[in-house]
Order: sequence, then structure tokens, then C-alpha cells
Amino acid sequence: MDTEPLILAFCCHYCAYAAADLAGSMRLQYSSNVRVLRLPCTGKLEVNYLLTAFEHGIDGIIVAGCLEGGCHFLEGNLRARKRVERAKKLLAEIGIEPERVEMFNLSSAEGTRFAEIVTEMSGRLARLGKSPLRPDQETIQRNLQEMTDQAEAALVGVKHDCCRSQECA
Repeated sequence: MDTEPLILAFCCHYCAYAAADLAGSMRLQYSSNVRVLRLPCTGKLEVNYLLTAFEHGIDGIIVAGCLEGGCHFLEGNLRARKRVERAKKLLAEIGIEPERVEMFNLSSAEGTRFAEIVTEMSGRLARLGKSPLRPDQETIQRNLQEMTDQAEAALVGVKHDCCRSQECA
């Protein structure tokens, strides 16, 4: 894993996470260097989460939300796309390739597309090389576990304000 780029995928619960799950159920082959974090909605994603992931040693980020116009929380994926674009600008300003983060829109039936996205990002990151912020392997594993624990804790029994007018289930 030390030679492969490490990818973090922020996936919405309803569509992209279901597509990732479907890719696994279909036993599709894609790089094992991706870690999937389930969000109630990509609209919950903030720019600082993306930047913090890079600080913690991630080489690239996939933000995967519902199809445009199909967000379960109305406009969450549109807000996420704007935040991803803002993160790209900030990364460029600090000298990190903005191509390291990308937003994709999927339906829950697109397991094959999820596998293609991971393969595409893995190839892109292999060409770019390791993130200049990447620490040693032990620190990366500890950071990944911490981010996973925080994301899971946020999903357990907590009501989210994804679109500021509806509650998550």
C-alpha cells in the first residue's frame, strides 16, 4: 500500500455509497487503496474536511454524490460541487495539484461506474506521485482510523442539517 496512492472517497449515503457497495457485491476489480467514508449527503462536506484529509496523508480525494437534480436533500450535491471547486483553488494556491480532488455524480445502480472512477483516480494519482504532505505509513494508518471513527460517530444517532430545511433519516 505504501507504493500505491491512497484515495479517500466521501460518498453520499443514498447513491454513491450504494454504488460502492454494489461494486463490492458484483465483485468488480478496482484498486484496494481507496477508503470509503459514508456521508448522509455530500452537502454535509466542508472544504476544511478535504484539506484536513490531505494533511492526514491522503494522496487524492473522490467526492461522490447523487446525480445532479436527484439529491435526496435537494441541493446538497450542488453545494458539494462548489466546495470541491473552492478546495481545488486553495490546493493550487498552496502548490498542491488541484487534480488530486474530484467530484463525481452517481446513481445507486452505478457500481461499475464507481469502480471505473476509482481506477481513473488511482491512475491519475500514480502519474502525479505521492502527496507532498504524506507522512510515514504508521501515521497514515492512525489518521485513517481516526477519520473513520469520527465519520462513523457523526452518523450514529445524530440528526444532520444537510440542507438546512430537512432532517436526515
